[in-house]
Amino acid sequence: MATTTPVKGTERAMIDCSMIVVTTKEETPRCIAITSGTKLGVEPQIETKEAVKLIIKGALKAQKKESKTITGHILTLTDNMTILELLEILQGGTVTKDESGKITGYTPEVSGSAFEPVVFSLDAYSAQMSGSEVVGYEKVSYPGCTGSPVGLGSEDDVFRVTEYSINSAPGNGEAPYTIAYVDALPTVSDPVVTPGA
Repeated sequence: MATTTPVKGTERAMIDCSMIVVTTKEETPRCIAITSGTKLGVEPQIETKEAVKLIIKGALKAQKKESKTITGHILTLTDNMTILELLEILQGGTVTKDESGKITGYTPEVSGSAFEPVVFSLDAYSAQMSGSEVVGYEKVSYPGCTGSPVGLGSEDDVFRVTEYSINSAPGNGEAPYTIAYVDALPTVSDPVVTPGA
């Protein structure tokens, strides 16, 4: 029998939640970059089909093994900042702005109304390190995402940390996530606000 020589795997040192980019699947897509997110928790959603065993008089004669199917992920984004444009995508409602484009408030959907989530993709970027230098970024993309209503708590002498719960459910024939390696983070523009308006 021939022996196989093992080949060392490609090792990558990844760190940080460098950027999160949310892009809606709408006729006019919205694209929001989040640079203040400190953590992205990822929990695979798995459907398990139990094993089928044929046991006769205490002896196992045959068995069909258990099977598991991944159906998506629950993503939990922990953010040090409150981003109203993200709330608008995750739970509906309306961000209001004045004539200059400055945000003046946010109103969620009316209580008791049917929640129709906006579908979006989420790209999570982490820094790839070599020694003490950033040499690129890992981009993990989750398709078929929808948000959940968000609670906004407050506490004396504590900056708010907001948790956003996101359900990623890929379509038929679509991978639950993809990984790509890029040289740089996406270019991000500042919100459009008219000076002096």
